[in-house]
Amino acid sequence: MPADYNGRWVLETSNKFEDYLKALNIDFATRKIAISLSQTKVVTQEGDKFEFKTLSTLRNYELPFTVGVEFEEYTKGLDNRTVKSLVVWEGDKLVCTQEGEKANRGWKHWIEDDKLYLELTCEDVVCTQVFKKKQ
Repeated sequence: MPADYNGRWVLETSNKFEDYLKALNIDFATRKIAISLSQTKVVTQEGDKFEFKTLSTLRNYELPFTVGVEFEEYTKGLDNRTVKSLVVWEGDKLVCTQEGEKANRGWKHWIEDDKLYLELTCEDVVCTQVFKKKQ
């Protein structure tokens, strides 16, 4: 059985987030605001159906998906692009590939101990964020 991602997760550390935002062509002012924000992820999981909510004081982003089902994703409030996304299980990791105008774009989520890890990739940049379970 896959890992249980349900819960509320608060950002503890973020490595190379600004570099990731630069790779997405996010403007300077928005990048500076984004890297200063505290983020909370609220994850609801029912089998292979997920809803990830990323909450901050500036913007919220909701991502509903079903593992193994390709979908069109509009990254509203992030970089405002439309990508074709597909999330699959690789062991207990959720791995998303996103096809669009940026090469090598996607993310991975996995859990170790009481932490949720997020690896964001765009072109040759890899950002790693670590979230601690709140509830």
